[in-house]
Amino acid sequence: MSNMNPKWRSVKVTVTVKQSGGGLLTNLVEGGVQGIERFIGKTLVLELISNDLDSKTKLEKKTIKVDAQKSNEENDEVQYEATFKLEEEFGKVGAVLIENELSKEMFLKSIVLDGFPDGPLHVTCDSWLQPKNQSPVKRVFFTDKSYLPLQTPSGLRRLREEALKQLRGNGEGERKSSDRIYDYDVYNDLADPDSNLNLKRPVLGASKQYPYPRRCRTGRKHTDSDPSTEKRSSSFYVPRDDAFSDTKESQFTMNTITSGISAVLESLDAILTDQNLGFRSFEDIDTIYKEGFHLPALKDSGLNFLQSLIPRLIKVANDSQNLLRFDTPETVKRDRFFWFSDEEFARETLAGANPQNIRLEWPLRSKLESQIYGPPESAFTAEVIEPQIIGYGTIEEAIREKKLYMLDYHDLFLPYVSKVREIEGTTLYGSRTLFFLTKQGTLKPLAIELTRPPMDGKPQWKQVFTPASHSISHSTNLWLWRLAKAHVLAHDAGTHELLNHWLRAHAVMEPFVIATNRQLSAMHPMYKLLHPHLRYTLAINAFAREILINANGIIEKSFSPNKYSMELSSAAYDKLWQFDLQALPNDLIDR
Repeated sequence: MSNMNPKWRSVKVTVTVKQSGGGLLTNLVEGGVQGIERFIGKTLVLELISNDLDSKTKLEKKTIKVDAQKSNEENDEVQYEATFKLEEEFGKVGAVLIENELSKEMFLKSIVLDGFPDGPLHVTCDSWLQPKNQSPVKRVFFTDKSYLPLQTPSGLRRLREEALKQLRGNGEGERKSSDRIYDYDVYNDLADPDSNLNLKRPVLGASKQYPYPRRCRTGRKHTDSDPSTEKRSSSFYVPRDDAFSDTKESQFTMNTITSGISAVLESLDAILTDQNLGFRSFEDIDTIYKEGFHLPALKDSGLNFLQSLIPRLIKVANDSQNLLRFDTPETVKRDRFFWFSDEEFARETLAGANPQNIRLEWPLRSKLESQIYGPPESAFTAEVIEPQIIGYGTIEEAIREKKLYMLDYHDLFLPYVSKVREIEGTTLYGSRTLFFLTKQGTLKPLAIELTRPPMDGKPQWKQVFTPASHSISHSTNLWLWRLAKAHVLAHDAGTHELLNHWLRAHAVMEPFVIATNRQLSAMHPMYKLLHPHLRYTLAINAFAREILINANGIIEKSFSPNKYSMELSSAAYDKLWQFDLQALPNDLIDR
């Protein structure tokens, strides 16, 4: 008869919870509340789930439930402990169900079950657990062992699918900050027409005219002025587990960043002339290194953030006034006009902020509709190029030997030239810049072509500028060449930010983050591989939609396309972005 008695195993479970930050009063109040909750029996409720189905009923085995009590508190972590009595026939533990009976959400770091012959069983959580009265659905956390869907133990299959369904939501309602729902929506939250009709912007991703990747759905109500546009608010929904951690939040609070960057922009306005035309002289440029410009009054949080983010940018003067002042670069110390040189202009195409657009390209012919934008042929000819490569051969030889490289911003910018020029104080061209690869392995700029499409009853205008020309005075030609380079650099900076940075590194990644959480269980090996790299992407992108890429945001204020910046980003996504060309070596081979 003794052999028929079940065999029991004692298993100790330890739940580690990370405490959220708070002030002294907050901590005292919360400590008192938690003491009362423990006194009346409120705590964490844990249930162990077996990997296997019941051999007789072919149903999931009954869970083993226990209450965990607070046992230890050290630094910013709290531990809850409990002991399970497991029958041997329960089998291997595959997951833990948990309920939070306390009044406050908590961040679960891990669960460790100790008492098995093979050693402790680990469950990595790294997730926020909401109070039971706010989220009555029990949370499931699987052990750290990975399974592909078809390999999932029979006792966990239903829970695996149910966990994913909870993350997908039903596509309805406005999301709360405590939600863990990943759903798709279009970019319809960048405009603010209720505040000002001039802040109306097209919806990106809802039509063939403006294709764009999807963003995470927030579900807010739409504006009165434009039913297609979502209302803006002081907070942007991010699924709870993708929001910044307390540490990250303290370094990266939205209000602090907004106030800090606004202050810097206000101070930069002081650099400009009354006509808002830019620096009045080269001495004004020197001032940002030598004297600096006074910042408007900043709260301590804003100043501390800016000083930690850019410590060598914000200085504190003796009179306690804050200065916006740049450290003088070594290159400027050596030659204050080094940035004028053709060598530096060419070097930056590879070693500057945007090395992704220079390419081997010939012949040059626009793909835009000639009826709208004018003749597609480039104005670069052998007569223009060959005088620039004397001693290196003919243009045919240069093409054959792959010596000619191009920064081609013609087709991307030209459709926006007439629209941008309608904005007061702005101008825009389409541009092509031709470089020659010298025997020394450096690039030499040969010519710049600026183009304006037919507009205002005038035909297409197209002109080529070169470093040396004998058709006009040397001094005039020198400054026309420098101005042409300035236009190209403005195009290059805008393309870097709107296409290569925001679009390629942020926007196109957001659907992958959403899909990963909707389709891959936390126990999927690919989820475990991707999760560390995808974390915070949604939070950073939400911040971008709040103050960077929104109507009248920092991007529109800073780059040539102005209010059409995100439209141009949409056009680039349509014409230039291709999934299989985003990584090396395919990107380099394509270019």
